[in-house]
Amino acid sequence: MNSYLLFKSLHLIAVVSWMAGLLYLPRIFVYHVENKEKKSITEVFEVMEKRLFYYIMRPAMILTWVFGLILIHLNGIEIFSQLWMQIKIVMVIILSAYNDYLGRCLVNLKNSTNTKSAKFFRIINEIPTLILIIVVFLAIFKPI
Repeated sequence: MNSYLLFKSLHLIAVVSWMAGLLYLPRIFVYHVENKEKKSITEVFEVMEKRLFYYIMRPAMILTWVFGLILIHLNGIEIFSQLWMQIKIVMVIILSAYNDYLGRCLVNLKNSTNTKSAKFFRIINEIPTLILIIVVFLAIFKPI
């Protein structure tokens, strides 16, 4: 079996799982904020948020990095001399920071210290989509 294709497949599976969480968690936050006065409903959202973040998003992010680093190793470190890869890595670092930010938002919602509106969460929900578009085009076309 070709180890490069195996790790590339595992990397893509991890990315898809991570992206699903990055796109869905802020949407749950919207519903959480919109229903903040209804304790029984917010308790359900808190369970959903916790499970999504800790059981899907965080492991998927870690696996994305692990398999991505393995692919870099298999390709050779000189791949970093290519601008498209440098930009891609910066985008993944931004997504990782965004993931961490969502984790802090999760804690604030659970502790009832959230100051962000539903509209705010709707807007930031677009961040991973924009980054995904950039990363996919960079990885497929390697334009620069």
